[in-house]
Amino acid sequence: MSSDWLTSLSAWLSINPDWLSVAMFATAFAESLAIAGILIPGVAIIFAITVLAGQIGMPLVDLLLWAALGAILGDSISFALGRLCQGRLDRIWPLSRYPKMIAKGEHFFYRYGGVSVVIGRFVGPVRPVIPLIAGALLMPWRRFLLFNLTSAVGWAPAYVLPGYMVGSALTADLRPPVHFYPVIGVSLGALLLIYLTVFRFQLGLGHDSRLYQWLAGKMAGYEAPHRFWRLYSSERPAQAGEFPLSSLSLAVSCTALFLICSQLTTGTHLLTPFDQAVAEWFSSLRLPLFDPAMIFLTVMADGPVLIAAAAFLCLGLTFRGFYGAAVHIGAAAVITFAVVWALKSATAIPRPEQVLAPPVSAAFPSGHTAGITVLSTLIANFIARENRHYQRWRIYLLFSVPVVLVALSRLYLGVHWFTDVVGGLLLGLAITGYIRASYSRYDQVPLAPDASLVATTLAWGGFAAIYTWHRWPEAVQFYAPL
Repeated sequence: MSSDWLTSLSAWLSINPDWLSVAMFATAFAESLAIAGILIPGVAIIFAITVLAGQIGMPLVDLLLWAALGAILGDSISFALGRLCQGRLDRIWPLSRYPKMIAKGEHFFYRYGGVSVVIGRFVGPVRPVIPLIAGALLMPWRRFLLFNLTSAVGWAPAYVLPGYMVGSALTADLRPPVHFYPVIGVSLGALLLIYLTVFRFQLGLGHDSRLYQWLAGKMAGYEAPHRFWRLYSSERPAQAGEFPLSSLSLAVSCTALFLICSQLTTGTHLLTPFDQAVAEWFSSLRLPLFDPAMIFLTVMADGPVLIAAAAFLCLGLTFRGFYGAAVHIGAAAVITFAVVWALKSATAIPRPEQVLAPPVSAAFPSGHTAGITVLSTLIANFIARENRHYQRWRIYLLFSVPVVLVALSRLYLGVHWFTDVVGGLLLGLAITGYIRASYSRYDQVPLAPDASLVATTLAWGGFAAIYTWHRWPEAVQFYAPL
């Protein structure tokens, strides 16, 4: 598709802005549809549409909704076509013209299983065929629907927000701080490098990937950390040459995204309308029936409860001799508390005025979200590493539930903006990545559960119950709506 065609489309939409919603839905639908996504420059069209939407002030929530609905419908039809054409994908036109892409999609699906539907949503080379392959290989439709819906929720902001922010910036008197553009540029460069390395060039992050093997060779002679760790336990030497590529990629990616989020939040007002719209939407949903559950969720992620969880976990691991895991979990707790406190003090962003007595600290980032993210993802990682690769997504999905619930409780109660919650989530994932990268260099012993860990878990449960009982009357009063 030529640039003249795209320019003409942009010009027509600027004259007829009422069609932006239709154009957004149709483009997201076509971009997600099997094979059609190869022929249509969906990313370029979506960027042009979102820039125009930002310029005219179209509600961001509406734009995200139409994009997500189009993507969900496109993948659903592709899945249905796969079911209809199972066993004949390489013989039916126009699929017969792309045998290499079909083969690559099948290999990708066999390797990652159902999670490939989520990954494939963001990976260019296989994006148009993964739902088709999932249908042809008889993936259960309920499972596909779950992955389809959840991935669309992440896909829509990733594709819509960049163009929308550019459009908003073109019409706003944008005067960001001096460091704004360098930080954004470096962060985008880091994300682009990881994307090209992992997806476009398909070098991979696993133990059998080319990039991993090259880095492992470079690290083979690096023994300083191993000698350091033997001071604590000579019986648990680290695996020679291991390089935590996946953890570092997660850490760098989330750090870059957090920096972009923090710059947009603290240095501009581009996201303010979206924050206010989300706050108003959650305020409209608030009902006395749901308040006790949401207050309970948010109290369970209070600082004392999370710190107690980390302390009890460290005690249990230390009692069993897993000193490396205990030290790293303790370090994660200290780092999370210190970084959140420093950022809140530096940004001083006011909280929404929706409850009777909002917390006195600044809003960005959400400490509750950051803390529960670090605790849940670290525990999930320790458990997942003892299971087979194709089973790990279930563990991560299970432990993501408390993260989502706590984040929703902060938004529901009106004590955080949406960007605060996103910032806390990204910060927590970044800290998790760095902690896991450090831990993988020192201790490779399986952390099988036993009675001591059960005892520490019960002890923490008792502490949490007592804390909630004492905190409850005050929390109910503080979080009462205005």
